[in-house]
Amino acid sequence: MTVGDPLFHIVLHQPEIPNNTGNIGRTCVAVGAALHLIRPLGFSTSERACRRAGLDYWPRLNVREHDSWSAYLDATPDRPPARRWLFTTKARRTVFQAPIRRGDHLVFGRETSGLPDDILSLWPDQLVSLPMAPGERSLNIATAVCAAVYEGIRQCLDSGQVRLGPDGRLLP
Repeated sequence: MTVGDPLFHIVLHQPEIPNNTGNIGRTCVAVGAALHLIRPLGFSTSERACRRAGLDYWPRLNVREHDSWSAYLDATPDRPPARRWLFTTKARRTVFQAPIRRGDHLVFGRETSGLPDDILSLWPDQLVSLPMAPGERSLNIATAVCAAVYEGIRQCLDSGQVRLGPDGRLLP
């Protein structure tokens, strides 16, 4: 995977907890995904802050920061073949029913409140969730991102959009 051709775009809308974002960043590096952070952030991503947090992989991360949701939309036009999949507990469709393709944007909300309704209303047919037991409210965002990414990889493997090498690693 090259920096200019990410497998997926992982989008975090106003993330609040630095450890979650760090864990998600590591997942992105491991699979060749880009990470989009939409401000305001609940932490600093300065070089000093990342170094102090021990994020030695952060320099290899294809990360982009956007000042707002509208700035993110302006920087990432909604054009085929990539689509945006919005993860929410309010969805009626699971990630297993969403045809995820290489280059798609997987969008996640704040740890405490998820994605706001005005964003969810933009793509009502692209709301997805991860199945959970009745009565459970949500998964940790880093866990949810990792599960969604690997389901996307599984789908891309099945459709031939992604290949594995003989060592089981993703091929560019």
